[in-house]
Amino acid sequence: MNEKSTRFFKLVRDFLTVYLPDQRAVSVNTIKSYRECLNQLLSYICDRNGFALGKLSFEYLSRETVESYLEYLEKKRHCSVSTRNHRLACIRSFVKYAGVRDVSVQACVNDLCTIPQKKVAKTAVIKFFSESALKTILEQPDARKKKGLRNLFFMILMYDTGARNQELLDIRLSDIHFEGKSPYVVITGKGGKTRLVPVMPKTVDHFRKYVDVFHPEISFSNHLFYIERKGNRSAMSPDCSEKFVKKYGTAAHNVNPKVPESLHCHMFRHSRSMHLYKSGMPMVLLAEWLGHAQISSTLIYANADTEMKKEAIMKATSKLNPLLSGETAYLEWEDDEALIRQLYGLSQ
Repeated sequence: MNEKSTRFFKLVRDFLTVYLPDQRAVSVNTIKSYRECLNQLLSYICDRNGFALGKLSFEYLSRETVESYLEYLEKKRHCSVSTRNHRLACIRSFVKYAGVRDVSVQACVNDLCTIPQKKVAKTAVIKFFSESALKTILEQPDARKKKGLRNLFFMILMYDTGARNQELLDIRLSDIHFEGKSPYVVITGKGGKTRLVPVMPKTVDHFRKYVDVFHPEISFSNHLFYIERKGNRSAMSPDCSEKFVKKYGTAAHNVNPKVPESLHCHMFRHSRSMHLYKSGMPMVLLAEWLGHAQISSTLIYANADTEMKKEAIMKATSKLNPLLSGETAYLEWEDDEALIRQLYGLSQ
């Protein structure tokens, strides 16, 4: 590493280990999100330029490079506009911090801060799958194999709780309360807020099969889902879960066209929410179940399903309504020119 690279990585380290936790006092999950963003950006730059990580410096963090990275997120990784904007905000936050600490970086700060946030369509249609599609998806893992058992339970728990990917990966055995009459999971969401989410009896059955294999000796501080390398356990990463969910989605789509072509983890949350809403769960209760701070965030489900709207309109429309009966009486005024002019504003 040269002097420029050393200065760059020192600022990255101070940003993640001092500025965010100590000076801004943000949550552990927020720091994790910033770290993942910077890791992904730096890997992208290295791959794009064909050099090792140790050669990186601020001179490679140009507007053109960052714009290319943001396009890569949307086009190649199929990330939403909201995700794109969040990554851009993370990058901006880092370079602004670096600019304060090192005046020579200020030109980079000014360059990157001119990249605009992309407008998110307010009427964006959420993607979700049907309950019959869910059945096909859950049939894809081979539960006779260890990883298949884990992946099956992961998707079942993700659907049943409606948890975000990171929320599910953060669950520890101490958060599982399946012994009583009303089994539930404690989920820690954005801002460190916790919510108690009940689960179905079948989910409890799958949990017992899972822990028999993956947690034969229960230690309540352990993560529920983990990976093992060379005998060492570590928390499963979001990329790992997204990878096998996408794989099963592709396989399921080949069997059942109702399964979305590009299945991802957050679609389980959207789908469970839509199924609950269609079954009559009140919007206020759904917002609490999802962990939404504002009910406005939950209203996307009220605008999502045209079939549900059609059914509601049909129920609310009287059988005597001409739109249903087809018995429309037309007035005999076709030849009355004065009336036509009056009706269409051509005369007063």
